Amino acid sequence: MPFDPSDPVLSPEELLASRDALIILDARDAEAFAAARATGARHLPIADWDRAAKSEAGRLDRLDHWAVAIGALGLDGARPVVVLDDGRMTEAARGWFILQHFGVPAAVLDGGWPALEPLLAAAGQVETGPTAPPAPLPFQPRLGTGHVALIEKAPLRDALSAGAGPQIFDTRTAAEHAGLDLKKNPRGGRLPGAANLPHADLLGPGNRLLPAKALRARLASAGLRPGERAVTHCDGGGRAALAALAALRAGYTGVGAYYLSFADWAADESCPIEG
Repeated sequence: MPFDPSDPVLSPEELLASRDALIILDARDAEAFAAARATGARHLPIADWDRAAKSEAGRLDRLDHWAVAIGALGLDGARPVVVLDDGRMTEAARGWFILQHFGVPAAVLDGGWPALEPLLAAAGQVETGPTAPPAPLPFQPRLGTGHVALIEKAPLRDALSAGAGPQIFDTRTAAEHAGLDLKKNPRGGRLPGAANLPHADLLGPGNRLLPAKALRARLASAGLRPGERAVTHCDGGGRAALAALAALRAGYTGVGAYYLSFADWAADESCPIEG
């Protein structure tokens, strides 16, 4: 495999060196994908995936839905994939989290399209215009086989209430964490005992994920202890997925992501909130 599953981040140079071994999934919007993309890349409709994951029909334990959705990209889980976005990293991380949850060997492209495009152009590996969708393949989801576990609201609530919960890694902004920015939620604040490290602090120049040593220092300064389970969350999943990726790179084990995140928590009055 051209990447380490415990640090599934590829530089643009590593992607080009392993190009023949990888499938590229491009999570940018359809217009940007049509305007310019890596030769042979496949479009990942990440907004559709996110909506599905937050619906009853597409919940992340619905094997029938995700067998079709992932297979429709021409994936059968045998060949590793790398996901890129427009440079924000959160949408690529969102796609990576869902894919690895169902057993697809997946990585995120560091820095996204802005970092990759100059190298592709120099190598003559950019194509434009409409492209035919890949031929669907049979895909058998394998739940919970990734390095990051999917965490659901009810067991997390019960564990925290019993005082036996994991560390909570809140990667929202400081204003969201303090309850000053509610987004569209009926309540504001934070999960009990949550440590806050905004997702922007996980990224360096060019929106590249910080090196492992720097990430370890930042997570430790936020109060996240290595060697103990940690569950990431944000408001809607993308930043939580990126935080899980960062925790893996930093060497944390037992990492989970509460994908439905604070929007899900705040909507349920049985879930306690601080702040």
